[in-house]
Amino acid sequence: MATPNTASVTVGTLNLMANEAFELFFALLALLAIFGSAVVLLARLTGAAAGQQLLAGLAPLGLAVPALVTSVSMIGSLYFSEAVGYRPCVLCWYQRIAMYSLAIVLVIAAVRKDRAVRPYAMALAGVGAVIAGYHWLLERWPSIDTGSCSADAPCSVPYFAVFGFVSLAFMAFCAFATVLVFLGVVSRQTDGAASVASK
Repeated sequence: MATPNTASVTVGTLNLMANEAFELFFALLALLAIFGSAVVLLARLTGAAAGQQLLAGLAPLGLAVPALVTSVSMIGSLYFSEAVGYRPCVLCWYQRIAMYSLAIVLVIAAVRKDRAVRPYAMALAGVGAVIAGYHWLLERWPSIDTGSCSADAPCSVPYFAVFGFVSLAFMAFCAFATVLVFLGVVSRQTDGAASVASK
């Protein structure tokens, strides 16, 4: 009777633990991003003095945070597909097109401090957020599938769900939402401050 190779079992267990650690790490980053975005939105909507101070303090990061979020998302996406072997589904590819494009464009814009990129980046992030949101809902309710998913890489079956709901699609949605909030609220705050200063 053959016995399993102890070394391969140990390596397999270590790989599984590393994958779970990365899944938890990226899940926590996604939750931090969406919580931070909610705080920024609340600060903008309430108009309170403390909220205005928060927005003014975040204004210099209006391009840097979206650039960082999309870059980390791109790295995480590549790690899960290339290192772990999670095969992207059709909807994942659409999200990647938006996310990878945003990562490149926003890093260049952040380095050049070019806020003129905002409408183009927000359009990409908006499309990505809609696709990611639909993808996450599809994971919860597979019956809403419109036939876009293939059997060998189904969109409705997540590879993991940290805390029961944080999947790759949810992480992508959090990233796109963060980009929209920071470009639409924080970066706009910088424009408003600049126009007041010029008067």
